Amino acid sequence: MVNHSSPLGPGVSEALSRAATVEPSIARPAGPRLAVLACQDRRMDVMRILGLSAGEAYVIRNAGGILDDGARRSLAISQHALGVTEIIVMHHTDCGMSRIEDEAFLALLEQRTGARPTWSPGGFAGRSAEEHLRDVLADLAADPFIPDGAGAHGLLYDVATGAISSLDTVS
Repeated sequence: MVNHSSPLGPGVSEALSRAATVEPSIARPAGPRLAVLACQDRRMDVMRILGLSAGEAYVIRNAGGILDDGARRSLAISQHALGVTEIIVMHHTDCGMSRIEDEAFLALLEQRTGARPTWSPGGFAGRSAEEHLRDVLADLAADPFIPDGAGAHGLLYDVATGAISSLDTVS
């Protein structure tokens, strides 16, 4: 039971009160062979969309599903230390990052905080989700630390219809 007088905000308290306990059968399952790099958008329930259960994939999420240093690190560890042999990169339509211009966002952060971050937001303003997905797949294929990156699969999820297209069939 969550102590509702805790310093946690109401959203965190609510999530904790709904949280399921870990099933003993998935506490230390045999390592999955699949890793998924996806956008953090809350409209995209990656495990449900792909028909996966807990413990069947390593899911790496960030704003835009970009291949930043954190995603590269996680994919390299997944492959070299955890036995992953297959990678899916999953993007979606109507991504907020398609409206982010990096320089403008960095300037906004600097104005609001007085400091400018050293990291790139990874926005892809003016480009389609398909174009961005192709770029991520190309970058992944060229990464020497992610040997299975060259065989990664690209999927595009349509948030309006729920349809999934593979990169080969995206129009």
